[in-house]
Amino acid sequence: MKIWVKLLIGSGLGAILGFLLPYENGSVLGVLKWFEQFALHLGRYSAVPLLFFALVIAVYELRMDREFWPLVGKSFLVMIGGAAFIILSGIIVTLLFHPARIPIQEEQIETIALDIPQAILQVFPDNMFRSLLTEGMFLLPLCVLAFFIGMGLSYERNYSKPIISLADSLSRIVYHISVFFTEILALALIALSAYWAVRFHAALSANVFLGLILLLGIFSVVLVFGIFPLFLYLLKPQTNPWAQLYGSLGPVIGAFFSGDINFTLPLLIRHVKENLGVRRRANSVSLSLFAVFGRAGSAMVAAVSFIVILKSYSNLGIHPVDVLSIGVKAFLISFLLARYPGTGAFTALAVLSMSYGRGFEAGYLILRPLAFYLIAIGAFVDTAFASFASYAAGKMSGFQEDKDIRHFI
Repeated sequence: MKIWVKLLIGSGLGAILGFLLPYENGSVLGVLKWFEQFALHLGRYSAVPLLFFALVIAVYELRMDREFWPLVGKSFLVMIGGAAFIILSGIIVTLLFHPARIPIQEEQIETIALDIPQAILQVFPDNMFRSLLTEGMFLLPLCVLAFFIGMGLSYERNYSKPIISLADSLSRIVYHISVFFTEILALALIALSAYWAVRFHAALSANVFLGLILLLGIFSVVLVFGIFPLFLYLLKPQTNPWAQLYGSLGPVIGAFFSGDINFTLPLLIRHVKENLGVRRRANSVSLSLFAVFGRAGSAMVAAVSFIVILKSYSNLGIHPVDVLSIGVKAFLISFLLARYPGTGAFTALAVLSMSYGRGFEAGYLILRPLAFYLIAIGAFVDTAFASFASYAAGKMSGFQEDKDIRHFI
């Protein structure tokens, strides 16, 4: 059975279970919360060693072929262009369609910040081995360490050959371990989708978020299943975008119900390699870049949600200068969410609210009951973008070979 079919069945069973359970019962929510955490741990279990060893070998091989920096450059070009388009299109759609206002609630503000100085200290700790202790959350220190080790392997290759062979062997072993966990993730998705459905049921019962839910849901579906494939269709040599969309279904399903980019990373790495035909050395580099820096979907959700908040607070229109400011800030925030793999969209919304000021610092709190949905949509778009963009970067760099759709996992 195809992985996406298993994930779809698991998420469907969990969603049905979630809608049948009472969403007001604290005990039920507590149990589901524990199962959600266990499911997330299961998905992240192989992510760190899988990414680390694959990156070490990928950096070494690409550097020896003088292909590393061209691939990084193309990945960032795609990332920057995609982020600008995704955020701009989301803002335009929000201004054209007007979701119903959300009632204002007075809540005590909480401090949520990107804390970039602290993030830099984590990227370069006082002991490089501490970069390995990420607990499956902040992957940038791990990626930086893998980069330096991969670069170091190209010096005095007579001495580094044993290390190269060891790293390559460990990369392949961990990949096969990861394959096992991706095969059983359908069971984890039952728990994730059940907890998701319980919260979604509660959000619908509140009867105040329907407009925003529909706007984000419809736009994200059109973006992922319509606009992204259209961009792939424009690639030369011409490709079949629907085959690539079909090959990415597994990761986007997992991303939607988990809301966690690190949970989805092993799924992404496997699908981009085995379905989209991007070689290991290329997809390891490009997917790590998109997982760390390419969070345009989460930033778009934050920008859309903040505009809805502004409209809820005031009957006056939004000044074009404010729209531009929101768009630019969301664009910058999309590159700074590496420390928030599971709360990206809501964190970005909080940062937008606090940076805007003018009494709107606590505005994001009116969407707290819908935070899980904002995070899910953000992760859904982030993962689809990472899959398509990695395919595009690999194809432009000559590291992609089309696979027969019959052999897709």
